[in-house]
Amino acid sequence: MMKRSVIAATRVLCPLSLLLLGGCSIELFNPKGDIGQEEKFLILTALGAMLLVVIPVILLTLYFAWRYRESNTKADYAPDWAHSTSIEVVVWTIPCIIVVFLAGLIWRTTHSLDPYRKLQANVAPVRVEVVALNWKWLFIYPDYGVASVNRLTIPANTPIDFRLTSESIMNSFFIPQLGSQIYAMAGMQTQLHLIASSTGTYAGLSSAFSGPGFSDMHFDAVATTRAAFDAWIQQARASRLTLDRNTYRSLEQPSVKNPVAVYTGVAAGLFDDVVNQYMQVSDSGVKPLAPPPGSRTADKTAE
Repeated sequence: MMKRSVIAATRVLCPLSLLLLGGCSIELFNPKGDIGQEEKFLILTALGAMLLVVIPVILLTLYFAWRYRESNTKADYAPDWAHSTSIEVVVWTIPCIIVVFLAGLIWRTTHSLDPYRKLQANVAPVRVEVVALNWKWLFIYPDYGVASVNRLTIPANTPIDFRLTSESIMNSFFIPQLGSQIYAMAGMQTQLHLIASSTGTYAGLSSAFSGPGFSDMHFDAVATTRAAFDAWIQQARASRLTLDRNTYRSLEQPSVKNPVAVYTGVAAGLFDDVVNQYMQVSDSGVKPLAPPPGSRTADKTAE
């Protein structure tokens, strides 16, 4: 009786649980940029190619289990059967063709979707320097002398050239609807090139666990018209907050759920100094930012 109740409950709950997936937002399959579109195509194409093997195998497994069940006395019993050339040809040829196809596809897209490869467009790109802090995101616009925390404002239909680094813990910068994720690492800089094909607000996050504040380390990527972006730049330049090196030292202290903030008067070479903070002298000839008191770097320097 108990076994029948469990089976009945399973038959009812399993289909109902699938309905809950209707509320999930699969942002990777709703791209809003050229890179995201290409990655969606790659994912679906690779999935479809693999399913050409997976689906027949599943169906044949179920068929064989039913066809040769113990109670089916009409099924052929051939204990001496050992080889079939036709079956061997099918079993090996189809997977080999799929592997060759996927290898060519991945080789091509590895180059075309290289995150370091600049995007071609009729308009000049906007440069953004990204610093992963604990646990917040700092976006610096070096060509405009402004910066923001936990909100990325960009013009739509314009390539965005990102340079990324981390103050300490490694993080992964990711805007699913726009495309590729890439790591931000202390003492290093990485690059990423994205473009938004339409205006809107897209979720950005860190996709690599980086400590207790990780779950709140997200931001809005706001794609606007060029006129709205220029207006935002003017508003940012009028901000009462300035991002000099002393302000940065306060900002880099670990904190969670930081509100959106906009800064003007960004210190020249700040991003490069963050990258080179573990070096004696930065490439720009500017003395790196002094490590905060009590940190491992400060202790090691004192020694």
